[in-house]
Amino acid sequence: MKTRTTLKTGIALASVIALSTATLIGGVFSSAAVATQVDKISITHHNQTRHHTVNIDGVDIFYREAGPLNAPTILLLHGFPTSSHMFRNLIPALSDRYHVIAPDYPGFGNSAKPDVDSFDYSFDNLASLMRKLVDKLEVKSYSLYLMDYGAPIGFRLAAANPERVDSLIIQNGNAYEEGLREFWNPIRKYWNDRTPQNAAPLANFITLDGVKWQYTHGVRDEASISPDNWKSDIQHLSLEGNPQIQLQLFFDYQNNVPHYPAWQAYFRKHQPPTLIVWGKNDYIFPAEGAHPYKRDLDNLEFHLLDTGHFALEEDGQLIADYIRNFLAAQES
Repeated sequence: MKTRTTLKTGIALASVIALSTATLIGGVFSSAAVATQVDKISITHHNQTRHHTVNIDGVDIFYREAGPLNAPTILLLHGFPTSSHMFRNLIPALSDRYHVIAPDYPGFGNSAKPDVDSFDYSFDNLASLMRKLVDKLEVKSYSLYLMDYGAPIGFRLAAANPERVDSLIIQNGNAYEEGLREFWNPIRKYWNDRTPQNAAPLANFITLDGVKWQYTHGVRDEASISPDNWKSDIQHLSLEGNPQIQLQLFFDYQNNVPHYPAWQAYFRKHQPPTLIVWGKNDYIFPAEGAHPYKRDLDNLEFHLLDTGHFALEEDGQLIADYIRNFLAAQES
């Protein structure tokens, strides 16, 4: 008798479970529910940063990518001495609405680092590789985020193919001689006389203390700057042959300066919508280099931020908000 009662109870319980399960499955797999689940998966996929390596002209180029492929593209070009790591927080702040690509140049981050005897470490060549990268990714047009080394690379892209540039976002990146002040004196000396004696002071820029200084000088709160930055950068800077790579790029930087008049002419002729978000306490690219853009650009939104060279570290959310509002205004 007890066995029969238990059996009936088990059958009834199983029926309830089956009915509940059927109801749940029916709800989940209804067309509306399926669409909701797909949307969630799609959003998650778009927002998730993916990490890729592609071979361009025999050199492995690493890049981070996020956001819908059919959305407007933002190409993020990093500065010295870092890599696309500097955009690790900005990418997810933009990728819900934009297709974001952030490459590492050869000699930096996770890209290949061929030695200086086998590879042309010049800003002309780096720009050429970045152009070939966006071509390979079939990106027809893009906004450019330019910072430090990213400025001479990005301005080469823009001046060569102005029709592909939707807008410029300039953060501590120079196109005017007013921005090359005292910091550049030892580098100018190296330009004029490329000797080991003149190279010696530049070696300080690729030490742990030298890299840390670039992140912390001019900031409001040093405790807000993650030490992961300089520890990550020093890993690639310390690799065998990399100091020679960096010296070669220091030397080649002089070849950017003669391009300044052509880039300024590009600004005047094509008037790309431009957002400036500039750390005004930057000793490398001080605010004196930001103001001259006002001379040549009519559609300009201009912000000086109370921070240093790597403004994203302290004012990343503010910069992301400026970018989103600026680009939304261009799209309307």
